[in-house]
Amino acid sequence: MARTARNSRLQTRTSRLKLPANQKLWQQIGPGMSLGYRRGKKSATWYSRIIHDNQAIQQSIGSADDLVDANGVDILTYYQAADAVRALADTSKMGVKPKEYTVADAVVAYLEWYKAHRKGVKQAQNTFNAHILPHFGRTPLASLTTKQINKWFEALPTRRAKLRSSTRLSNIKEDIDPRARKATANRTLSNLKAALNFAWRNEMVESDMAWRRVKPFRNVDQPRIRYLSIDETRRFINACDPDLRHIAQAALFTGCRYGELAALRVDDYNVDVKSIHIRDSKSGKPRNVPLNDDGIAYFSRIWAGRQSDEPMFTRTDGSPWSKSHQTRPTREACERAAIVPAIGFHILRHTYASQLVMAGAPLEVVSVVLGHSDTRITIRHYAHLAPSYVADVVRHALPTLGVVEKDNVVSLGHRAV
Repeated sequence: MARTARNSRLQTRTSRLKLPANQKLWQQIGPGMSLGYRRGKKSATWYSRIIHDNQAIQQSIGSADDLVDANGVDILTYYQAADAVRALADTSKMGVKPKEYTVADAVVAYLEWYKAHRKGVKQAQNTFNAHILPHFGRTPLASLTTKQINKWFEALPTRRAKLRSSTRLSNIKEDIDPRARKATANRTLSNLKAALNFAWRNEMVESDMAWRRVKPFRNVDQPRIRYLSIDETRRFINACDPDLRHIAQAALFTGCRYGELAALRVDDYNVDVKSIHIRDSKSGKPRNVPLNDDGIAYFSRIWAGRQSDEPMFTRTDGSPWSKSHQTRPTREACERAAIVPAIGFHILRHTYASQLVMAGAPLEVVSVVLGHSDTRITIRHYAHLAPSYVADVVRHALPTLGVVEKDNVVSLGHRAV
């Protein structure tokens, strides 16, 4: 067996843990072959780089034994990783090429990461299965071209969406609104780019230029936020059946998503600071939502005398609120309250945010209580409800330059001509 070159920075886990994160280091272990190492936030990876037919081929070969003992298969010591590089080099010489990653491989890797770090993986998976994998699944990442992606993307708005019961209203909207279909195409393109960028960052492909050149449709994504007026809000709550009324009132007092409310426990109401604690939000970060006087009175009433680990909201029969349980009761309440067009439960969150903004609440504050991962999301959805927002920011941020001379001239207005 060939002797492995020593490297004091890479050969022990103790020395590797002292290295900076996200920096790849290479050690040549033979002619045309090198072993690479990069440590991320939660794991570290070994890489091979093999020169074959005047081409440098890189790929990951396993995890480093920084935090878990090596097993010789997918968790390797420095010397085991070096042996794996030599084995790959031998197969290259025999004409066996290393794995050529496809778009399907990139999607699988991305969805595994998405499931561990984000919510809504099922929706993302459906998008890939319906619109992306049938066209690009078997395509090698290195073979993707800008022309190929552009042709697929520009045809997306012309394809009729599959009609599902859960998305019937949105599909009807897309049938009559070309702008909405282009907005959906933009979101599909974003999913594809996210998977391909993930593959590029993990060195499954050398360049991201093919998809970076593909641009989304312009001026189609401006949201049209629907919210209830004060009068509509009262009519809606009065029209709710007893099951829905409690959780709908909570949505109007907190701006929380349906799933967040369904997961609340009694002890998530902090009686001392008068706020609701959201343990697990869409962004993956917990947050606290302060309550106004109405919200305090409401939550104090339903909190009193209950066990701390009880669900905050249950249905009349004692069963928990689960996925889609709110859909039909919300639609029926809209019919009774004569709210046209009918709303979904999520519009109660928009109502909360819209009323805050129109009352003068800073968009940064609204962003925090809504749990948005970026204030740009809040600005994009609600800035139009605060016409003075941009002007207020400019006047507050722009310094006095001292270039205007002071005098005693008083303006008398424009002279009539």
